[in-house]
Amino acid sequence: MSDIKVVPLGAGQDVGRSCILVSIGGKNVMLDCGMHMGYEDNRKFPDFSYITRTGKLTEHLDCVIVSHFHLDHCGALPYMSEMVGYDGPIYMTQPTKAICPILLEDFRKISVDRKGETNFFTSAMIKDCMKKVIVVNLHQTVQVDDEMEIKAYYAGHVLGAAMFHIKVGEQSIVYTGDYNMTPDRHLGAAWIDKCRPDLLITESTYATTIRDSKRCRERDFLKKVHDCVSRGGKVLIPVFALGRAQELCILLETYWDRMNLKVPIYFSTGLTEKANHYYKLFITWTNQKIKKTFVDKNLFEFEHIKVFDRAYIDNPGAMVVFATPGMLHAGLSLQIFKRWASNENNMVIMPGYCVAGTVGHKILNNQKRIEMENRQVIEVKLSVQYMSFSAHADAKGIMQLIRQCEPRNVLLVHGEAMKMEFLKNKITQEFGIGCFMPANGETALISGKINVIADVSLNLLKRSTFPMLGTGPYDAKRPKTMHGAMIISDDKLQLDEPSKVMQQLGVMEHEIRFTSTVAIAPMTMEVLQKKLKRRFPMHSVQLTSDGSIMISSVLVKMSEETEEALNLLVSWPYQEEDLGSSLFSMLQHGLPSHSSDLQAY
Repeated sequence: MSDIKVVPLGAGQDVGRSCILVSIGGKNVMLDCGMHMGYEDNRKFPDFSYITRTGKLTEHLDCVIVSHFHLDHCGALPYMSEMVGYDGPIYMTQPTKAICPILLEDFRKISVDRKGETNFFTSAMIKDCMKKVIVVNLHQTVQVDDEMEIKAYYAGHVLGAAMFHIKVGEQSIVYTGDYNMTPDRHLGAAWIDKCRPDLLITESTYATTIRDSKRCRERDFLKKVHDCVSRGGKVLIPVFALGRAQELCILLETYWDRMNLKVPIYFSTGLTEKANHYYKLFITWTNQKIKKTFVDKNLFEFEHIKVFDRAYIDNPGAMVVFATPGMLHAGLSLQIFKRWASNENNMVIMPGYCVAGTVGHKILNNQKRIEMENRQVIEVKLSVQYMSFSAHADAKGIMQLIRQCEPRNVLLVHGEAMKMEFLKNKITQEFGIGCFMPANGETALISGKINVIADVSLNLLKRSTFPMLGTGPYDAKRPKTMHGAMIISDDKLQLDEPSKVMQQLGVMEHEIRFTSTVAIAPMTMEVLQKKLKRRFPMHSVQLTSDGSIMISSVLVKMSEETEEALNLLVSWPYQEEDLGSSLFSMLQHGLPSHSSDLQAY
């Protein structure tokens, strides 16, 4: 069976520009196709020339899968499909298909209309790209072609985010995209079957973080906002249009209501309406509480949160503003930040991860002077707060997902190299499986494991899985070793009782036995038989005419008796390896004493 080959064109030891190439069972799949928010040059998009330097990508890719609508996962799609050239299928969920073009159009407007970028995709290209999209529903198995199938699982994170199980023949991988193992105020927690893939490709944004109590974080957030507005300051909360924005809006709306506060809260124009529309449309993707209360009360219709107008930026007095985008790399959030940064009464709260190179990342690293593209320098005097409301899994969540799906190997993407290294060691130690963390452009080869499918006779199955009491607690999930004879008939493999197969073939069966000697405390063979009967109640323990003891097909025979010890010879066939070695180990470590045994002795 061929190896699985993985090459990150983006998100390899880096956060942003997610684009992972996977070759599995002779098929080539592109997982996500994002842009990098930290770059303004040609590094913004993945380097598709790695796939081919001439011609279209269609000949080299069997399909493209997009996990969710965030631009670092879908921002390069129209460039890849319409400008580089790809006519094959693009798979994503229905909410992702609905929201993706809106964010791509916003991205295009900022890049082309405001920044004057050339060699960029057009509005028409976005529409043409979306025509290639095939919708995948949760838990629906979609047949890509005769050999490859994909299945989507709920990932939390944002509306419509999905993890994908990709299967080609007997090989399979799981790609998580971004996911959250903790439910929040509007979305549920990620979930996946125990599908035991050959490889799990997981994000590792918070590879070394274990988050504190969500309640404590929310209380701290509300206190910081309240304290700032109480002294007349302005609070800027940079967010992305859908996701954390709704989470924090619900939180502030509830608090303002409870505290009867009159300070205005604003949200970027148009986005509240769009968000409301999509949450209503895809209500089944939200958590149970929102689904239950939706008919009576729509949690996304806010009483205290109003639409923001750019004219309000210089308004006197306190206010709270949610503005996009979330990393302060462009748009309204950056415009407001420039105007408010010089006032120490103001505050900016960064609620999620910021990619290196963005203004958000710079201020979180205590940079007090920020130089912009036009050589404008911003003096940062306002209070900068980081509060993780990020919808990514933390280290505990990543380990939980590995336990849940039981992969044979793990490959880390979408994280920083040093943090990945720490998590890699933890995964290797705890699970004893291979863990990889290739950099961008680096190839990781994962050895394929051959699965041989065979029919097993009922008798052999019963005998092999029968709980062997007296050899420790029975564990139904523990792998069992079967001793049988394998025959090939009509291109099928059959595993059966060796004696039955030998009889059919007219062949004499040879028996291999393991024999060892052990010394125990002096006692008669009758007393030893009684002890062993108590120890192995589910097995036949017989005293033979020559004074030996038979436990099933395990022989216990006296070889020598002295005043100090009874020397025994223990012999068992390889089919009874578990029983034989368990009995031998027990005799080595001493038999338990019972009052009835002492009387008999």
